Amino acid sequence: MFKIFNKNDNSKEVAKERLKLVLIHDRAHVSPKFLDMVKGDIIRVISDYMEIDEEGLDVKLTRTKRESDDTPIPALVANIPILKMKDRALK
Repeated sequence: MFKIFNKNDNSKEVAKERLKLVLIHDRAHVSPKFLDMVKGDIIRVISDYMEIDEEGLDVKLTRTKRESDDTPIPALVANIPILKMKDRALK
């Protein structure tokens, strides 16, 4: 996700967040092409059950902490806007 600068943005903070994302991708050894492949697979799988807004689909790699010991680990996060459920998914 790209952030557009405006008057209220602190460019130092925006640059810092972008650098964090680059480091997360690098440490997890994940390329943008890989994320695109995952996004395509997610679309194919859930399309059997629901109609989604593919343009609004957002898949990104971020960082979270493991519950057991608070070790930082990469996490795949998907925001999937659902337009409607398909009939066969409701049965």
